[in-house]
Amino acid sequence: MSGLAKTFEPLMKRAAQTWKGMLSSELNKMGLRMEDIMSRDEPEVNEALELASPDVVEGRYRRLKRASDLAFKQKELQDYAPDMILEPLKLEISADVEKILNRDLEFDLLNNHKKG
Repeated sequence: MSGLAKTFEPLMKRAAQTWKGMLSSELNKMGLRMEDIMSRDEPEVNEALELASPDVVEGRYRRLKRASDLAFKQKELQDYAPDMILEPLKLEISADVEKILNRDLEFDLLNNHKKG
């Protein structure tokens, strides 16, 4: 790691923590998780959701549907369920998405000789 990167590392960690806090606050307003805002149109996300358990997929669908309903009503989740315990940073499919991306990258690297 370069000296410049090491100099800014504490600043970046603080900025990352601040960003996580702000993101968590916004996600909690609608009862979403960070993974819920990942687009299903991305092939790796779609594949990870196909491989995920039905409970994970159903939970995501219900959170997205609830968030859509709350946005339409211009309300926040805390208006209806103030005691609800939320986990906006809980990860359920991110590891699978990362594995799929790595697999695709490895496949491309192994087949790179054919392009040329």
